[in-house]
Amino acid sequence: MRKRILVSGGAGFLGSHLCEKLLGLGHEVVCLDNFFTSARRNVEHLLDDHRFELLRHDVTEPIIIEVDEIYHLACPASPVHYQRNPVRTIQTAVHGTLNMLDMAREVKARIMIASTSEVYGDPKEHPQRESYWGHVNPIGPRACYDEGKRCAESLTVSYARQYGVASRIVRIFNTYGPRMHENDGRVVSNFVLQALKNEPITVYGEGEQTRSFCYVSDLLEGFVRLLATPDDPGPVNIGNPSERTIRELAEMTIKMTNSKSQLRFEALPVDDPTRRCPDIGKARALLGWEPKVSIEEGLGNTIKYFKDYLGQRDPS
Repeated sequence: MRKRILVSGGAGFLGSHLCEKLLGLGHEVVCLDNFFTSARRNVEHLLDDHRFELLRHDVTEPIIIEVDEIYHLACPASPVHYQRNPVRTIQTAVHGTLNMLDMAREVKARIMIASTSEVYGDPKEHPQRESYWGHVNPIGPRACYDEGKRCAESLTVSYARQYGVASRIVRIFNTYGPRMHENDGRVVSNFVLQALKNEPITVYGEGEQTRSFCYVSDLLEGFVRLLATPDDPGPVNIGNPSERTIRELAEMTIKMTNSKSQLRFEALPVDDPTRRCPDIGKARALLGWEPKVSIEEGLGNTIKYFKDYLGQRDPS
């Protein structure tokens, strides 16, 4: 059945891919974005589709649109962006989520709130299960995002309990792929761009901290399955449980780009998690979901995107 679906933050990295996926499933899509950290070019190719609507709007301002479902992704999501304006980040995470929940309540739409693995902070539990309450510094430089998202989760469950809003919460782990912002400071985009330019690869600490990298198409399949669940399962981790060190990722990127780059080590940022890996047992059991795209395939696609973005040709 065709649905009318709103995607907040729809012109961003994840949002633009989600808009594409939903259109591909036959739905009508309203893309809501203020272009604070996103780009119109990410969705320009969709503008000729009569089922696609692009609306410039900041989610911190109230809005009501008649839709059947809402995917609420709008919020700066990388340290470079959310630490640049921490007050705005908190406003987006809290007021933005309130406004999207109010819309869902008003029009009786089902809503998915994009949370984050950052709610676990620098975890004492490994891998991280949804039942883990986290280890977060509430006044550190990352708190505007970490605590903003924790509050967004609290708002979501409160709206479900008090008003009966049909809501789902997804905790997103490190995700990568084409259309990542070139200046967002995330490790995959940083490494790929530095390698393509033959610049030193910036590795923090000794590079032994770990992350798990989920390709964007896998993540979005988890989104769609989660919002379709008949009963609220509570927060669900969506990410790749294959853990690797940052140094391993840097070396893989250099090899796959045939780069002349060398590793350059710098001090670890404050409160940067040393280990990050999801337990996806809940997603496997409830959604029948697990990632399919290998790091080699996904990183290859991402490298190709940034080569095209930089106007470079494959030397081979």
